[in-house]
Amino acid sequence: MRSRTLLTSAAAVAIAAAGAGLGAGLDAALRPGATTTVVTQASAGAAAQPASAATGLTVNAIYRRTYQGVVDIKVDESGGIGFPPFGAAPSGQAEGSGFVYDKRGDIVTNEHVVSGASSILVTFWNGKTAKAKLVGSDDSTDLAVIRVSVPSSLLHPLTLGDSDAVHVGDPVIAIGSPFGLAETVTSGIVSALGRSMQAPNQFTIADAIQTDAPINHGNSGGPLIDAAGQVIGVNSQIQSDTGGSDGVGFAIPSNTVRSVVSQIVAGKAVAHAYLGISVQPSLNPIGAGVARVLAGTPAARAGLKPGDVIVELGSAQIGGPDDLSAVIDGKKPGDRIRVTYIRGGKTHTVTVTLGTRPS
Repeated sequence: MRSRTLLTSAAAVAIAAAGAGLGAGLDAALRPGATTTVVTQASAGAAAQPASAATGLTVNAIYRRTYQGVVDIKVDESGGIGFPPFGAAPSGQAEGSGFVYDKRGDIVTNEHVVSGASSILVTFWNGKTAKAKLVGSDDSTDLAVIRVSVPSSLLHPLTLGDSDAVHVGDPVIAIGSPFGLAETVTSGIVSALGRSMQAPNQFTIADAIQTDAPINHGNSGGPLIDAAGQVIGVNSQIQSDTGGSDGVGFAIPSNTVRSVVSQIVAGKAVAHAYLGISVQPSLNPIGAGVARVLAGTPAARAGLKPGDVIVELGSAQIGGPDDLSAVIDGKKPGDRIRVTYIRGGKTHTVTVTLGTRPS
């Protein structure tokens, strides 16, 4: 039997959280004493090879180009940490990672690293430290921005790459503080794309990047970097039989990071499109089965019902629940989208105005 730290329950999400049978357990790549398990779709990844064996910069060259932009984050917790439904973790100190986003002193990390923090201490590449304040966070994508006031010489922003241009087999490295060992670099490849993760608020994070670069507790919030030295993801979770790295890690894609973080640093509330259903795999060869329709939501107003199988959203064909999640995540509240679904063997089409995902 697979050993897990904690198990989350299935829950209705914006358009699709996974119900039972959708995947394997994941442990948040957080820090000792504050781990959790979430759900992702399971499928085979590519064969591993070291980053230095592929085209692009060597591991050493990537590291030298980027390590000064990676920080260690220590958090004093006053309680209140933890993914629902497990409630608060006891007070204490936690540790994670992050990276410099801009010269203003903004630093990107995971929401679960800094949630409930009474104080945040950032340590830079040269050992210098600074207190940080929380600028904002987004439970739905497990992203947060903290800010420090330090000399510009300490700030080495990393460049966000295009996660849509990433391919399976691309070499990557991860930099962070596994088990408190700051400035640790590990290497691997992109093992798979289009994975799903469960966010702290139990909504689905779509299009996650899977990697075999070793990721452990304390790597959370640190960058996953490609062979050009660009950040293509934020390391967030692992799947593990042991609680340590078993070579299956997951990162929030950089295009999601770019969208969410730009809103946070601009002082805006992050808004996500919302359909209002939970989904499950369909018995049909394609499509996402509607497991539940929440009352008062756009889906309910459009007449969708449990048992419907959604096969198209706009012009996008839906092969399964993850496709549905990805399409909705690419929309904005207020967008209108055509939903094609099968009910009782007949095909129906309805236009839905998407709402705003509740917190």
